[in-house]
This record gives sequence, structure tokens and C-alpha cells, in this order.
Amino acid sequence: MEFSVKSGSPEKQRSACVVVGVYEPRRLSGVAEQLDKVSGGYLSNLLRRGDLEGKSGQMLLLHNVPNVFSERVLLVGCGKERELDERQYKQIIEKTIHTLNETGSMEAVCFLSELHVKGRDTYWKVRQAVEAAQSGLYTFNQLKTRKEEPRRPLRKLVFNVPTRRELPLSEKAIAHGLAVAKGMSICRDVANMPPNICTPRYLAERSKELASNYDNMSFTAVTEQEMAELGMNAYLAVGRGSENESVLSLIHYQGAAKEHAPIVLVGKGLTFDAGGISIKPAANMDEMKYDMGGAAAVLGTMQAIAELQLPINVIGAIAGCENMPDGRAYRPGDVLTTMSGQTVEVLNTDAEGRLVLCDTLTYVERFEPEAVVDIATLTGACIIALGHHASGLMSSHNPLAHELLSASEQSGDRAWRLPLWDEYQEALDSPFADMANLGGRDAGTITAACFLSRFTKKYHWAHLDIAGTAWRSGAKKGATGRPVALLTQFIINRTASGEQD
Repeated sequence: MEFSVKSGSPEKQRSACVVVGVYEPRRLSGVAEQLDKVSGGYLSNLLRRGDLEGKSGQMLLLHNVPNVFSERVLLVGCGKERELDERQYKQIIEKTIHTLNETGSMEAVCFLSELHVKGRDTYWKVRQAVEAAQSGLYTFNQLKTRKEEPRRPLRKLVFNVPTRRELPLSEKAIAHGLAVAKGMSICRDVANMPPNICTPRYLAERSKELASNYDNMSFTAVTEQEMAELGMNAYLAVGRGSENESVLSLIHYQGAAKEHAPIVLVGKGLTFDAGGISIKPAANMDEMKYDMGGAAAVLGTMQAIAELQLPINVIGAIAGCENMPDGRAYRPGDVLTTMSGQTVEVLNTDAEGRLVLCDTLTYVERFEPEAVVDIATLTGACIIALGHHASGLMSSHNPLAHELLSASEQSGDRAWRLPLWDEYQEALDSPFADMANLGGRDAGTITAACFLSRFTKKYHWAHLDIAGTAWRSGAKKGATGRPVALLTQFIINRTASGEQD
């Protein structure tokens, strides 16, 4: 869909539809009042009759409003003016897009970007509207033989801003929003793909394809043979029970001079996680295809960064692997020597993500990174702690943690910091190795991060547990595209183009 911005009066718009807000109880927004005035009180008369209360998400489509050039006027309920917050604003935008698609309006001018959202400016409102609109239009139908498409889908959406001075910033908001939305779409496509298609090799192919689209991107892969030569025995152990070979895919984005240290994003890429010998229950095991949500998020973020051509160096490390039970599979009780030289006693083969990540985190030391952020659907305990609203953030470096938290607030892709105190490290004690791969049920998200922290001493590091945010279960199950928005904002803030906070 095409997006643009302009500054003008609602009654003068020649469009298939003009979108304006109505507050509860039955109170026109400032822009709607302008339409009401030129129409001789047409809108206010409808409200007095009770046609629209103004509750959040209510819609009323009007045709041939007197003295208005547009064919239609869509009144959108925005709830109580003083209570309009970020979440409600995004829900209103999504509902509006859905309604416009059903009306047959192929273009529209939207004045909802002029609504007052507490603590947010025009840049934020326009960017969030773009992302919400694109997210609401997303479908995954690549594998369906019958694809249902809207009869006359919305193709063009123009956001109106109060003054012409806000046009440049709003245009930047559209560029950022479109890049994030494209990255989220790729993330969702890859994470939704079934495991018989989305294998570690598939992740490598998608990474290579992305890199080939941009002159300042390149791709390399680390094969199982190379992993063996490097001593990445923990990574290799996890994939041993699968017929699909493990592949560590590396996407190099060079937006700055070579001497500038890169940011490294490491994504857990378990394309299917049966749990190995410690096999998972059968119920909902189909959803374990999304255990590569971290890898999908890195792929989507690299797409967004490349689309914006940000002046920074970033490496995306996609740790592709599959965890299956087999005669060759690793076992509870095994002791593995990691690439770092540290040894790990395996207590549960379903705590496999950290074993793949620990060797990957050691591998990326060679890039002498400015910072490393790993992203993983790592622990069910994170869902118990934070539900499905916030990703868990843990870090050994306070400034990096604060950067990520700031990016989460700016992007609306929320994260919440959990402690990483030394006291939790004791849970990983093992009588037979340097550490165990499991710390027990208590504080499971934190002890998993404690495990990873032992492999990150040579750089600034943070860990995002996205087990509760990368995937939605139930009737509308599927990938959410998170935390692409958070990670992209983090990178934007790191660059010269990050003056917009």
C-alpha cells in the first residue's frame, strides 16, 4: 500500500473517503467539527440522533455529505479524549484499515494522525499508523490453493498533519514505518513457514537472497564441518538427531567505514524443537516451528536496516538448527565441550537453545563487536513472568539495557528488564562439568540468561527472551513480527539518522 502525507482542510479533499475522529460521548474532534460546519451541521445532527456514541473502535460510514468533496466520510470512534493512549490509537488505526477495505474505498485521506495521544508527537503517530496499517493487512496464504483477496482493497492512504512544518518529519516517519513493516512481514513469513520447508538450509537461502538485494550486504555460512573444526560441539550436539544439517548464517551489512565496530544481532533459529530425547508433550507441538522466531526477527531487522540504508555496520547471525529425537541425538547426562572451552552437563535436551546460542556468542567474538544482542524464544518461564505483552530483557551492561528499553518505549514494542544478579548463577552448578544447561524451575528465564552471560565476557551483551511475544496462539495463531520494531529502533538510535527519538 502507498502512504503519503499532506496538510490541508478536510472539506477540500477529493478522495474516495475522508477519515475523522469522534470522541465519547458523541463529541466531534477538531477536524470533524470543520466538516460539520461546512456541511451545515450534518454530522452533529447524526450524533444527536444516536447514530454514533464515539466509543473506541465504532465506525460509521457516510455517503454524499453536503459540501464535502470526498465520496465518503468515515467517522471513527476514539473513546474518551483524555484517555486515548498508544495501544488504543493503534487498535483504532487497524480497525479503520479493515473498515476501509470492506467499503471498497481504494484511497483515503486520514485525519486520525491529528488526534492527541498522550506523550506522542506527529512522527510517532504517523509511523505507528503505517506499521499498524501494514500489520492489519498482513496475510499468510502462500501455501493455500484458494486465496481470498478483498474485492477493491485500499491502495493509497494519505495522512494529514496540522502544519506544513511537520511534513518532513512525517515523511521520515513513513519511511521508517514502511521499513519496519517490511521487516516484520518477512519475519512473520519465515516464522509461519512449516518446518518441512523452513529448515536451517532454508534460513541460509533466505539470508543469502536478502544480502544479494543490496550492494552493501554480503552473506557467509558456517557449515557443520567448519563448526566441528572450530569446536562448536554444543551447537552440533543439538542438531545431531536431525537429518537437516545445522547452518550458521551470517548477514553482513556495511553502512559505515570498515573500521567501525559492528553491532551483532544473534537469532536463535530452531526450525523445529521436538525437545530431543526430553521430548515435548504432543499438544501444541506443531507450534514449535516458531522456535526460530529470534532468527526470523534478525532477518526482518536486517531487511529494515538495509531498506533505510542506515550509516552503521551490523551483522545478523542466524543460528539455524533442528532438535529431534534419534539414535544419534544427544542425551541427558552428556557433557559437552563448548567452543569457549567451558564444559556443560546436559540435564535436559529441551534446554537446547542456549547450547546453540552459547557457541554462536563465542563465534561472534571474532568481529570485535561494539555490542551483541541475542534474540531467542528461550523459556516458557518468560511467558509465566511477563505474559504475551513484553519481551524479557537481561543484560550485563546497564547502558545497553537502557538503550534497548528506550527503543522499546519509542517503538511500542515493549520489553521489561529482569535482574541478572550473581546469586542466580549458583543454580547452574554441576558436579560433573563447569555448569549445567538447566537451573531448575525457579527463575528459569533469568538462569537461562545467566548461562548465556558466561559466554559474553569479551563484549557488551544483552539478551531478549521473546517466547511470549514472537507468536500468537489460538484461533488466529501465527507470528507477530516482534521484536523487529524494537531492534530497528535500537539501530536507528545508534546512527546519525536517529535524531528522532
